[in-house]
Amino acid sequence: MQEVIVGRVEGATVPKLTIEVQACIEKELWPFYRQFGGKPYQPDILQKAAAEIEELCRILEGEGVTVCRPDVVDFSKDYKTPDFEVPSGMYAAMPRDILMVVGNEIIETPMAWRSRFFEYTAYRSLLKEYFKRGAKWTTPPKPQMGEQLYDNSFFKEEYNGKYITTEFEPCFDAADFMRAGKDLFVQRSHVTNMFGIQWMKRHLGDKYNIHVLSFDDKRPMHIDATFTMIGPGLIIANPDKPCHQLSMFEKAGWKIVEVPRSVVSDQPPWWMSSKWLSMNVLMLDPKRVLVSSIEIPTQKMFEKLGIECIKVDMSYANALGGGFHCYTTDVRRRGTLESYF
Repeated sequence: MQEVIVGRVEGATVPKLTIEVQACIEKELWPFYRQFGGKPYQPDILQKAAAEIEELCRILEGEGVTVCRPDVVDFSKDYKTPDFEVPSGMYAAMPRDILMVVGNEIIETPMAWRSRFFEYTAYRSLLKEYFKRGAKWTTPPKPQMGEQLYDNSFFKEEYNGKYITTEFEPCFDAADFMRAGKDLFVQRSHVTNMFGIQWMKRHLGDKYNIHVLSFDDKRPMHIDATFTMIGPGLIIANPDKPCHQLSMFEKAGWKIVEVPRSVVSDQPPWWMSSKWLSMNVLMLDPKRVLVSSIEIPTQKMFEKLGIECIKVDMSYANALGGGFHCYTTDVRRRGTLESYF
């Protein structure tokens, strides 16, 4: 890795419990969102999370990686368009959700949560700079996010195998994609619909192959705490959410390793993610990985695979819904475009 964007938690605001948020959040957490939606997260949590992210930036720079940051944006303002209104935004903490880098192209993704509609504003300074340096900058059709994008019958049956997003217009989060050379893998989820996947297929054309994966997952949203590519020929997998298409990887000679269970405690509270963020790691190269300093079983797994662990504490940053992979988008890596399948 040569250059990376690292997100910011400053100004993070609790999203309103709209139906698209509700579908992705554990039911026991709904009262928190009903009470605090539209309000800032606890200042002490944000302060500690921000300190952890600053330390992450320092460590990345110490490993020879150039670190770039989005702008600080006030997400507490009301969001209103002709199609919807919410009392606030959310944050610019997770660039992995909104920015997808494919070759020399940066794609600004059309995410499905209304509270994230204007999140792109925090990254516009960076994107203009990358464009001036030669990058291709693409913005897919911005979703209207009216009632037609969401399935209001979703909650009639608990975990009914349906998705909260319809096929009314394309939407997708970059974190539902992962790439290995010329092949991209994506899951249909609550925030990524087949219309969005089809848009990506047509946009990228014949140079890349897009494969749709599926998992045993009651609340699919983002693939990087379920099925993560560590390097050519190696994947780590969530044992609670097995992949239905493992045979294609096995036929290609890939090794699939199940991740040990997390040892993290319930404090600070986990408002927006599961403890499987233990597998949400960041590979600097095939032999170096950023991993939680708490997750000793995961560290031992990587060490057995011959990978050096760079240990970082992300306990409070995790509480806001992301791990190392979520908080970063790698912009430049060394290597050539190859086909592994």
